[in-house]
Formats: sequence, structure tokens, C-alpha cells
Amino acid sequence: MISTVCSVAGAILLLAVAVMEILLIAGLPLGEFTMGGRYKVLPPVYRILAASSVILQLFGAAMIIQGGGLMNMWFAVKVTKIICFVFAGFFAVNTVMNIISPSKKEKYVMTPLAAIEACCFAITAFFM
Repeated sequence: MISTVCSVAGAILLLAVAVMEILLIAGLPLGEFTMGGRYKVLPPVYRILAASSVILQLFGAAMIIQGGGLMNMWFAVKVTKIICFVFAGFFAVNTVMNIISPSKKEKYVMTPLAAIEACCFAITAFFM
């Protein structure tokens, strides 16, 4: 039950961040929420990074939903569990990086999101 709730919450947050990344790619002035807030509008080179982030976010959403038992498995259970733990570690590191960000928007909005993602992935992986 807890892994199902965490997997749904984690997927929703990942999809929300993917939408934000798409808006960044489109040129909306949301750059203060990412990459240390250096740019209000991302330069073209950083939009490519944002596009790769969208792909990663969507893959992560699929993995956490699978880990929660809400989607047919693309990979074996052990592989999905490892992927979920890797994402948990990634978001734990991301939480620390957001905490030390000079951007207040990144620090106060993206830090809690990354921390929640780390917890959601870890809980989902533990209870698979």
C-alpha cells in the first residue's frame, strides 16, 4: 500500500517537473528554478540539457509506477528495484545540490521536490 502511494506521488511530481522542463525548452522565463538560477530564460545549449532531463523524468516516472505495481514490468523486478534505488540516490544528491544553490527559487521549491522524490523512490524500492 505505502509503495503504491509513494509511486503515484513520485510519478506525479516527476511529470510536473517534466512539464516545467518542457516550458523551459519552449523559452519561458523559469530558469531560476534550475541550474543555480543563472538564467531566467535558458540559452539554447541548456535547452538540450533540459530535453535530456525530460527523457530522464519520464523514464523515472515509468520505473516508479512499475515499482509500485501499477504498470506491467519492462524489466525484471530486481532490475527495476536497482533502478529505483539509483533514482533515490540521484535525487538525494540533487537535494543537496539544490540546498546549496544560489537561487532562492531553486532552493525553496526544487529542494523539497527532490527530497520527496528520493523518499518516494527509496520507499517504492524497499517495498517492491
